[in-house]
Amino acid sequence: MVHNTALALLPVLTVLVVSVLTKRALFGLLSGVLVGTVLLGGWGFFDTFVGAFGSSLTNETVHWLALVVVLFGILIAYFNASGAAHDFARWTESFVNSRRKSLLLTWLLTVALFIDDYLNALTVGTSMKRVTDRHGVPRTMVGTIVKMTSAPIAVIIPFSTWAVFFSALLEQDGVTVNGSGFGAYLSGLPTIFFGWFALAIGLLLALGVLPLVGPLKREQLRVDRTGDPLPEGLTPEERAFELAEDSGARSSRPLPFNFLIPIVTLVLVTVLTEVDILKGAAAAVVVAVILYVAQRRLTLKGVLDHAFEGITSMGYVMVLFVLAFMMQQINIDLQLAEWIIGATQPVMYGALLPAVVFLVCGIYAYATGAFWDLAVVITPVVLPLAIGMGVDPVLAGTAVFSGAALGSTTCLYGDGMVLAAKSVGVKPLSLMLSILPYAGAAAVLSFIAYLIAGYASFGG
Repeated sequence: MVHNTALALLPVLTVLVVSVLTKRALFGLLSGVLVGTVLLGGWGFFDTFVGAFGSSLTNETVHWLALVVVLFGILIAYFNASGAAHDFARWTESFVNSRRKSLLLTWLLTVALFIDDYLNALTVGTSMKRVTDRHGVPRTMVGTIVKMTSAPIAVIIPFSTWAVFFSALLEQDGVTVNGSGFGAYLSGLPTIFFGWFALAIGLLLALGVLPLVGPLKREQLRVDRTGDPLPEGLTPEERAFELAEDSGARSSRPLPFNFLIPIVTLVLVTVLTEVDILKGAAAAVVVAVILYVAQRRLTLKGVLDHAFEGITSMGYVMVLFVLAFMMQQINIDLQLAEWIIGATQPVMYGALLPAVVFLVCGIYAYATGAFWDLAVVITPVVLPLAIGMGVDPVLAGTAVFSGAALGSTTCLYGDGMVLAAKSVGVKPLSLMLSILPYAGAAAVLSFIAYLIAGYASFGG
């Protein structure tokens, strides 16, 4: 059994290498899980695999996510079958009449739904992909803007789920301003550098100020050549599901409220139930059924048939989640976080501390898909180090939070990436590769900013 050694990196490296080489995230995750179970169980790796599989299936977060994606699958199927998504896209023609406006609206909607990164990742992609299709925008471009904005806006707005959670971590470790962790979080908002840089880059990308590079540039050239905004590599079933609106009910005059009322219901119920997206999604499904049956856009038989279609369309996402949580459990069992902290602690000193913490947290979160979990593990280590070295502990804490946001924005099998990819109809690997150049630029700028802030804090 391997514990607390460099071999603990092997499963994560396997996931990344195999995923990129095969362009199959599921195969990469399965390969990483198998390597991890061999390291943990040796010749008894099959029993270790079964145990990890059972642990993932019984994980409450997996249950919750499965229910959320099933309800969203049903809701999207109803949007398509009723023609509601098509009506919304037609309605926007009067004021969204250019590529730039469609992308700017995508960015603004993601910012407006700052309360939680799951909420905006799922809702904005569903709302905007038909609109951006009309202007020849690749689906990966829509997903890139959503993901460059969703976690960053959640981490820099102090009334989001991220802010509440991280404020509690600061207070728990004795870092407060005016007696509260929330006060400390507020004072540290200007130094959550990745959030600010990623948000700005997302806006500049939407406005067309930044050039398209890498996979995103190649995808745009393909769309310009073929006129097809859907990415290559989708199965016939996935492509048919994304284009299912063409068979939906039509009206001479677009009725945007058939789309907007369920979406507004989703957001309001989510916010009013203390950010319970499960209740919000369930309420949206109920409202959609009532609306479409009353208007005879769906029959009672159609309600059941399309619900089944929506559930099956989310099969890939649910399998991916199960493997992702198996991978996270394997990383915990291999004590990967402890090894990384131990290996990097010698360089976490003085003015370099915030920059090194940001880099370590960002890389770890990107590689493992652990974001809030990472913060729970590393803040009790980093904050006392900062206090003992004379570095502002709030600055050290915001470096952790920035690293978590970087990981959430880029991780191939992170829950936010999977949900955003599904909402715009692309593969997580395609979305990750499109995002990396822009998130990488934000990460480099953040690292430099933490170096400067670290020296300023240490000198003060």
